[in-house]
Amino acid sequence: MKATIYHNPRCSKSREALAILKDAGAEVEVIEYLKTPPSRATLADLYQRAGMTAREGLRIAEDAAKPLKGADDETILDAMAANPILIERPLVVTERGVRLGRPPEKVREIL
Repeated sequence: MKATIYHNPRCSKSREALAILKDAGAEVEVIEYLKTPPSRATLADLYQRAGMTAREGLRIAEDAAKPLKGADDETILDAMAANPILIERPLVVTERGVRLGRPPEKVREIL
């Protein structure tokens, strides 16, 4: 099975999700999204495929998220594309779907 993970190596949850994928024998493409951010269109597609809103994918712990408190999803997507630290991680894609790996065990749903 092939998998793609939008990963931050400094994040313990992201590292745990990556370990789950590797332990399952997945062939994993690792995209360090802070170095190679997904486009706005890619983010919109990922969230749609995961059945979630951009707001649900927003990393609210970041100071840069505070001005987005009342924002709509379109504004949030624009902000994420401009400042990828706002993207909650990890996002994992397989042929079975897309999941936000919070908690990391959620990625098992698409293995």
